[in-house]
Amino acid sequence: MLQDYLSRGDNSRYLRETEPELLRAGLRGRSFRLWKQEAPFTDAGKAAQEEFFDNSRHDGCLRLHNVSVPEVTFLPVESPGPAPAVIVCPGGGYAYLSYEREGFAICDFLKSIGFTAFLLKYRCPDQRRAARADAARAVRFCRYHAGEFNIDPGKLGIIGFSAGAHLAAAVSAAKDAPSPEADEMDKISFVPDYTALIYPAYLATEDMKTAPQFAVTGKTPPTFIVQTEDDGIRVENALVWYKALRDAGVKAEMHLYECGGHGYSTVCRPGIPVTGWQHLAEKWFRLRLADGSTPAFSKEVVS
Repeated sequence: MLQDYLSRGDNSRYLRETEPELLRAGLRGRSFRLWKQEAPFTDAGKAAQEEFFDNSRHDGCLRLHNVSVPEVTFLPVESPGPAPAVIVCPGGGYAYLSYEREGFAICDFLKSIGFTAFLLKYRCPDQRRAARADAARAVRFCRYHAGEFNIDPGKLGIIGFSAGAHLAAAVSAAKDAPSPEADEMDKISFVPDYTALIYPAYLATEDMKTAPQFAVTGKTPPTFIVQTEDDGIRVENALVWYKALRDAGVKAEMHLYECGGHGYSTVCRPGIPVTGWQHLAEKWFRLRLADGSTPAFSKEVVS
């Protein structure tokens, strides 16, 4: 049962109700462990470190450190039927998670446009293999419990920022299985139905090829990409990924901006071109709610 994965014990009446609507109301905002048993690739030394939040840079970016228990937090949208949903992967260079700016703020945006959000808390620091397993398990977990979450398992996407975008790419264009099969849940596909990569990191090599851990194919999901030309993490990540998608025949939309740097999330910075990228993303996300086809404008010849 879904309640078996709750991170903290809860005795509220909602969790004892049998009505699905009341159950979901009681689960709103709650976090769920992705594995009942010990997660694969557990590092005992890192697991012993205490998890904590930090804003020592005083930049308004709340950072979560020393994650050893991977979870998703359920933030549902009101919906008469199964809602589309998106898993949110914050960035942080695999050293920490930018939990507010690239986590809860993005969940709020997704809910405002009609998508249930799941905020992924993946393992860090420096646990890329474990983090990839966490992201894949999150996709499977949400699909497995789609009925209880009132989401459409065939309209489940993922969005990531910086290192989180690298993680989203890792489950969208995986070259191999992310972890050994542990239970029935692991028989479900971990590939999302659509992917958004916002100022992605670590996707391209210095010689303008996709990084060797990826395999972009015709089965890679439709993808939305945002990056700026002055991004210190290299605009080539977006350029190389977009070309790989196009070469594979995958639907892709990319927006490159003259300036904006890195790590801006949805923060409003008047006069900076990249500010407001999420309004373009909203149109792209809404297109995912259709039957998967796009208008055949290429058949029109207009000048």
